[in-house]
Amino acid sequence: MSHLLSTVILFLAISVNLFSQESDLFCHKRINLYDIENMPNANGTDHRDSILNNRIWRVEQPRMYVYTPGLEERCGAAVIVIPGGGYVKQAYETVGVSFAKWLNTFGVTAFVLIHRLPNQPDLEEPSIAPVMDAQRAVKWIRSHAADYGVSPHKIGLIGCSAGAHISACVNVAKEDYSRCGDALDTVSCRPDFAILVSPAGKIDGVGESPKNTKGDIRKLMERFPINTMIDGDTSPMLMFHASDDRTVSPLNSVEIYKSLLLSGVSKSSLHIFPFGAHGIALRGQPGSTACWTHIAEAWMREIDMIK
Repeated sequence: MSHLLSTVILFLAISVNLFSQESDLFCHKRINLYDIENMPNANGTDHRDSILNNRIWRVEQPRMYVYTPGLEERCGAAVIVIPGGGYVKQAYETVGVSFAKWLNTFGVTAFVLIHRLPNQPDLEEPSIAPVMDAQRAVKWIRSHAADYGVSPHKIGLIGCSAGAHISACVNVAKEDYSRCGDALDTVSCRPDFAILVSPAGKIDGVGESPKNTKGDIRKLMERFPINTMIDGDTSPMLMFHASDDRTVSPLNSVEIYKSLLLSGVSKSSLHIFPFGAHGIALRGQPGSTACWTHIAEAWMREIDMIK
């Protein structure tokens, strides 16, 4: 009897431990971006989500999870959070859920995006998959804005590293890759603002990370040279980078900001901190880098996206 009791207690302890490690992302409302039976840019190969250690490595169905502030706190703005992960995975907890909860603290409705990755074998054109899924997310939120107390003209993006690059791609893209023959085809996929944290990407003459830049990931980077695609129709962008970033040069952000200025996107802003390395996180940042979240909130107020 005592052995049986010990076994039950051990089983319960293991179960509680596993449960405690599970992200609360999957407890939030899930919004599928497409009909699974009519998925655009899919070759018909069957696969399932691949998730390990709060990172998703394969995505069956592109989707969003909604984080809503209280009714009295809602400010009328929405932000799509695009987690980074070197284009081979998405770290949805550290640069997804945490960002969404932070945005909720000042009334922003957040949608954590889980998009398909350019190394997935089920894609017809892998290099555009993350961008088309993010475009679709913008269109879905814009068409359902009233349901969430959000203005259709106050929809932004935030991403870290590869997620920041995808955010920038959606902002500068001239083509709607997400068209799939339904009612959302007529809805604008251009965001109203974008926040880029340690943005990855390829900038001519600056260099890039030597990691994960082959095949369709390289095609993605080369298809969207952010600084050369910026024009007067580009929405304002706020960028954060660290001087000691050894993965992506802060000069990437400098070149993007220079293009924004030259194109007259005057509400944009750039902040380069002495320390913080790559993938500036929400908490535990050194010195002045810890101020980045306060700057981001103030900037959103400054450009009249939140009150």
